[in-house]
Amino acid sequence: MHTDEVDVDASLVRRLIAGQFPQWARLPVRRLQSAGTENAMFRLGADLVVRLPRHPRAVEGVEHEMRWLPRLGPLLPLDTPEPVGQGEPGAGFAWPWSVYRWLEGRNPAVEALKEPELLAKDPAEFVGALRRIDPVDGPPGSRGVPLATRDAPTRSAIEQLAGRMDTAALTALWEEALRVPARSGPPVWAHGDLSPGNVLVTEGRLTAVIDFGTVGVGDPAVDLIAAWNLLPASARPVFRDALGVDDSEWARGRGWALSISLIQLPYYWETNPPLAANSRHVIKEILAEAG
Repeated sequence: MHTDEVDVDASLVRRLIAGQFPQWARLPVRRLQSAGTENAMFRLGADLVVRLPRHPRAVEGVEHEMRWLPRLGPLLPLDTPEPVGQGEPGAGFAWPWSVYRWLEGRNPAVEALKEPELLAKDPAEFVGALRRIDPVDGPPGSRGVPLATRDAPTRSAIEQLAGRMDTAALTALWEEALRVPARSGPPVWAHGDLSPGNVLVTEGRLTAVIDFGTVGVGDPAVDLIAAWNLLPASARPVFRDALGVDDSEWARGRGWALSISLIQLPYYWETNPPLAANSRHVIKEILAEAG
């Protein structure tokens, strides 16, 4: 939990909607349970969802999505959030917020996937389509950067896990990731946060990708994190083959999955059980691969 996180409840959302979008003022508001850490989510009627940033660092993502989703969404094979309203600060809430069309589906759990080899083709199709979009004028991705930029926080997280995990093995894996050659090609589009909390499945297939706050151009290897945080080992080759990923990019993607999970785990161990559980799963899978 962020120490500067603000309290957001349904009554606040009702006041904001009534003041800025009176056409929706009579619609019921219901808070949605989510393992996400950036935004509070509220269902508005049957067809809309309201997203409000929970802390100052999430504010930038509101305008970022409003700018880039209309350009990227129509070019992607899965559903993406459709912005229908951008709210302004008001009713005691200090930041901009947003309203989107409701997307059906649920967040997946790796252990509950019925046909993971079939589902693996869906994120690969999404990532491939995103990579093919013209990157001209695209913003630098917050995560499409060299892995070395995450060295200090990753090592700090490993130290915090002493006594809970094999920190020597984790350090060796991280140092191996740092030795992988950096990307030499031009930057391309990447979502940047393809985690289970940011995708939706319906009847066993991936149907939507949400939360584009980290989307941008850079090294697309970051989107390979889905191989470990979303898919079991048996389905990873399907995902990799569909994208035609070489050894260096695959290793960078695994490094990203490791770093993200390591940093998240001690931070959310007690405060966000679903996110912590997925982080432990990713670390366990990467350790198993190395063993």
